[in-house]
Amino acid sequence: MFTFRRILASVFLLGSSVALWAQTSPAAAPEPAGAEHITLQDAIQRALAKNYTIKSHAFDVSVARARVTEQFGIFDPKLTGSYNYSDSELPQLVDPATGVRPAASISRDDSYSLGLNGLLPWGLNYTLSADSGNTRGTSNSFADNYNSFAGVSGRQPLLRDFGFGATTAQIRIALTNRNISEWSFRQSVIDTLTRVIFAYYDLDYAYAQHRSVLRSRDSTAALVAENEKRNKVGQMSEFDVTQARGRLALREEGVLFTERQIRDAENELKALISDDRTTKLLDWRIQVDSQPVPPVVMVNAALDFLEALKKRPDYQQAQLALKRGDINYRYQRNQLLPRVDLVGSYGYSGYDTSRQVSRDLVRHEDYRSYSYGMQVTVPLTFTAERGRYRAAKYQLRQAETDLQRLEQDIVVRVGNSAGQIETSRKRVEATRAARELGQQTLDAEVKRLRAGTGSTFFVLQQQELLSSLEISEARALADYNKAIAEYDRQLGTTLEKLNVSLSVPK
Repeated sequence: MFTFRRILASVFLLGSSVALWAQTSPAAAPEPAGAEHITLQDAIQRALAKNYTIKSHAFDVSVARARVTEQFGIFDPKLTGSYNYSDSELPQLVDPATGVRPAASISRDDSYSLGLNGLLPWGLNYTLSADSGNTRGTSNSFADNYNSFAGVSGRQPLLRDFGFGATTAQIRIALTNRNISEWSFRQSVIDTLTRVIFAYYDLDYAYAQHRSVLRSRDSTAALVAENEKRNKVGQMSEFDVTQARGRLALREEGVLFTERQIRDAENELKALISDDRTTKLLDWRIQVDSQPVPPVVMVNAALDFLEALKKRPDYQQAQLALKRGDINYRYQRNQLLPRVDLVGSYGYSGYDTSRQVSRDLVRHEDYRSYSYGMQVTVPLTFTAERGRYRAAKYQLRQAETDLQRLEQDIVVRVGNSAGQIETSRKRVEATRAARELGQQTLDAEVKRLRAGTGSTFFVLQQQELLSSLEISEARALADYNKAIAEYDRQLGTTLEKLNVSLSVPK
């Protein structure tokens, strides 16, 4: 009877070994019901079309462009028209002889004016105007007296606010801010697409981890079944059965944990590539394509540093900020000067009891009128001007320092990213070799089991180790892909690598 039990146990053991050996081959990814397959390129295109961060930062460019239009408006001529009417009564002194106050003196005035004024790029403020007035009253028995004038007047600064540099300073600052916003938008897109790539590979890793955990759970379930059978024939103690059941429960926890990781990774990716704002977003299931091992990427941080200085958006922004600081510094230095302005006017006058005759005299240029002079304004302390100048000077130095700091930061980050690629590549090679050796070890353990010299427990233990090695390889592969994406981001070449061309609606 004892011999029969040993034979029966060996049969059970062999059957379990065959089942366990079949589980060592890679399993297909557990695909959620109704899951949508998305490639990395699909995810990138969806992010470009629907990501809220990209949409929001695109408005920054539009706003900056509108600010440029606003600043160019300082040269727009302005048309001004006015009409005024006044009626004044001037009381007279009491006559000392009669004690009676005479009737009040009355004066009435109508005036019309139409003018065009504006600013020219070299600082000249000009006014083209025409006006006509009718003054009448007690003194002339209320007879009409029309006084007309048409001419041009101007004010030309000679020191403060003189020249193109001072007049166009705010325009050039607005243009610089527009360029900064465009580079900032480019940086935002690069950062967002890099996050998409990271999220995509993290989801792929979550699925790979889940596959390994499922395989480990199934192996443990087979171990429980095999131990129970061996316990029935007296070849295994109850403690071994209980221990295997405990490990199965632990494996079930691992399955639940990786399922939650998949949903979290899905939500992270969906938030980047969708504009859905309803709970339907949570019901959307995604299946990503497992990524093949990418080719070996060789980088040279020293040479690529120069490439980063040309293409990194943040470095271009820093250079533009330095340019903006220099424009403001020069403008504030000009504002330290006293105001010395040339002023003058030239035109023609007309005066008659007839409005038409008065205007004809102006039109025929019969009576000219002109003036010229100089106006000087010198603040006693220049306190405000000196304060703004010092602030602009320190802001310029700060921009220079920020640019230098960023150059150093780029050196470090490019170097770190290059090193991360190298390390991740070696990790992929090492974990792949470890996984292959683990597979070979498992195959050898299965052969021993078939020969009757091995143990089911050791087979399952080796399967769990192989699962861990598979997870490590998947993590190393995901990190390698992410390291390449991060290196592209540090160089500012992400959009070029992805063949993405940016455009912002005007």
